[in-house]
Amino acid sequence: MPAIVSVKPEAARSNGVSTPQKRRLRSDTAAAAQDTLISTPVKWKSPRTCTTASPNTPLTRDSSENVTKLHKSPVKKLSDSFTLKPKWNPRGKYTKQMKVVKEALHVSTAPSNIVCREGEQKRILEFSQACVEQEKAGSLYVCGCPGTGKSLSMEKVKQHLVDWANENDHQPPDVLTINCTSLAKTSDIFSKILGESQPRKKVNGTNSPLQLLQNLYSQKPQPSGMKMMLIIADELDYLITKDRAVLHDLFMLTTFPFSRCILIGIANAIDLADRFLPRLQSLNCKPMVVTFRAYSKDQILKILHERLMELPYTVFQTQALELCARKVAAASGDMRKALCVCRSAIEMVELELRESCSNFSSSTVEKAFLEQQTATTPDVLKKQEIDVVRLDHMAVALSKTFRSPIVDTIQSLPQHQQIILCSAVKLFRGGKKDTTVGELNKFYMDICKSALIPPVGILEISNICRVLSDQGLLKLGQSREEKSKRVTLSVDETDISFALQIAELGEHDEKCCRAKFIETEKL
Repeated sequence: MPAIVSVKPEAARSNGVSTPQKRRLRSDTAAAAQDTLISTPVKWKSPRTCTTASPNTPLTRDSSENVTKLHKSPVKKLSDSFTLKPKWNPRGKYTKQMKVVKEALHVSTAPSNIVCREGEQKRILEFSQACVEQEKAGSLYVCGCPGTGKSLSMEKVKQHLVDWANENDHQPPDVLTINCTSLAKTSDIFSKILGESQPRKKVNGTNSPLQLLQNLYSQKPQPSGMKMMLIIADELDYLITKDRAVLHDLFMLTTFPFSRCILIGIANAIDLADRFLPRLQSLNCKPMVVTFRAYSKDQILKILHERLMELPYTVFQTQALELCARKVAAASGDMRKALCVCRSAIEMVELELRESCSNFSSSTVEKAFLEQQTATTPDVLKKQEIDVVRLDHMAVALSKTFRSPIVDTIQSLPQHQQIILCSAVKLFRGGKKDTTVGELNKFYMDICKSALIPPVGILEISNICRVLSDQGLLKLGQSREEKSKRVTLSVDETDISFALQIAELGEHDEKCCRAKFIETEKL
């Protein structure tokens, strides 16, 4: 009887013998998996497709569900990207946020990073470093309009100078900061300088503090003598007297042969060095001048963003901050004024919330919660804008801060007179200086048609122009025909645009809003 040789399936396939495969049953899956584990080497599964730590663990139903979940790409929803910095919530228990925001925008709060004044700070720092390195006295005059960052920049320069001296093995100077408005007498500034230079030196009746300082800086110091002293005199224009002797003597201290003073004077008068210090110029000791220009719109906007960046939530609409920066830059460029306007807008939000909370009910809260759960992403984002400082809040705050008779007059005009001014602004936008009543009437008709407001006739338009001329808003020329009369604006276009912008934000009539601002909202 021939021997029966058992052939493995692998050997059969290698010999070219094909045998029909049996249909696998579900009950044989576990057994086949166990045979595979014994007969063939085990392959480790990738962690991306394996939910268990051991490679010998069979794939179960629970693990296959986890694998399916892991295969999904972790794509963030659009609403998730806005939760990185949540909206400001000043309601109820979140009133602490209101206090934090007000403190961040307060004038007395010094920002951690001073921007938009890097060039001026560099010039002042390089001047001070040269004086310390050469052990040579010098004077510098810092001037600029109020609210342009002069005093704040000097604090930063003072810190940088001391750090630089310590890092470069230079003896750091003594720093004396004097606010001239706190002096009882203008000559008291010399007493403060003497007290900082020689604390133990007593003033006798024969010599004044100024004379003692002059004698001190006229003598060669000992090897272990005095240190360099940085004197920062803020509000320097308060030292201006009739004979200007105090200012002269103060700057003259830096001209003595052994003077150790680095004098930096700060004032708002831009031409003080030219008007009040001609004597120093004749002695070839006129101070170096660094001018701080008024902030532009982009600079004000950048500084506001820098202050608000430290807050963990969003407080202002972008359009509201842009409106504030544009108006303050056009008026004065005073950063302190911009901060006051922002705080005033926050106070209006606070007042609005108090009035709304008094009429708020629990049913309204439940209804709003259900609407938010079923709302789409744009709806949710729209509702989040409720508690931020909006454009209308900022516009009212600006109107209170920059209130002028012209703005008040334009806001109190009847609707059609405001539309006539709006039409004139559109006409003169391209640089045109004057127009006729007939051409002005065409633009007026276009605005009324787009706003669905019934227009008035040409005779009424002529009468409106005459009334606006009597109020000093327009100039109306003489002509036989009403349509041929020349019309010119008597006020600035920005005043008209700003006044109508405030009026629009305070109106509830949609037609009136569209009529007033369909052409001036981009100005």
